[in-house]
Amino acid sequence: MEVPTIHVCGLAAYDGTDYFGFQVQADAPTIQGELEKALAEFSEPVGRVAGAGRTDAGVHAGGQVIAVRTKWRHDLAQLQRAWNAYLPRSICVRAIALAPEGFHPRFSAEKRTYRYRVVMGDGQERNVAPDRSPLTDRFAWYEPAALAIERMEEAGEHLVGEHDFASFGQPTQGESTVRRVMEVCWREERGSWDAFDPYPGRRLTLTITANGFLRRMVRSIVGTLLEVGRGRRRPDEVKEILAARDRSLAAPPAPACGLTLERVDYPKELNVFVAGDR
Repeated sequence: MEVPTIHVCGLAAYDGTDYFGFQVQADAPTIQGELEKALAEFSEPVGRVAGAGRTDAGVHAGGQVIAVRTKWRHDLAQLQRAWNAYLPRSICVRAIALAPEGFHPRFSAEKRTYRYRVVMGDGQERNVAPDRSPLTDRFAWYEPAALAIERMEEAGEHLVGEHDFASFGQPTQGESTVRRVMEVCWREERGSWDAFDPYPGRRLTLTITANGFLRRMVRSIVGTLLEVGRGRRRPDEVKEILAARDRSLAAPPAPACGLTLERVDYPKELNVFVAGDR
């Protein structure tokens, strides 16, 4: 009896620290490469594993949406268990379902949400100035200085709406650098251990949602907003940088370690389980 080919979509989470991004490369470990290698251990994939976002080297994900066609005769729960059994511990398929007709994780998406985490010190000089934070460096950018959060929030408001973001990144395909940003919001996170030891400092999270992102766009925005928070730029300079369409005017990209692809949303008519189940 011939094994049927099914089209499945899934929700993947990964620690991207040791990978050269999502997209497969010939001589470097990638998320796509590991997903495909593990799947081939127990089934017969038909084509590549597609992803909603081509996260850069070192970038993490909690809500990366993937899809693939593969030959499989058992139920989806068994497929998920087998896939995770062969994946490295830094990658996990969180959920899996049959993909709707015509579904593509990247091209069917309506919007994406990224979060960037910053650990902020108090700006006080000490005998030995810390240059790293062992408890958070893998998933956040440590900033010793005390940041002006209100100024960063004011600067972020200039990014909301449809703009040409050429100053903050390069297109992943085609020529257009116009994107529509729906949300730019800073929040302070409070961990359960704060009552015992606040080291290394306050934890800030930037949430940014858009219909799409340019290459390194979020990290360039974070780098620029932190320049505002340090007092090196005015909040309204962000508006001037946008209008200039000049990449040299924005700050260098923030480190990849703080960035996580959190969520991808799809039109309701697709009825994709990953659109709202987190």
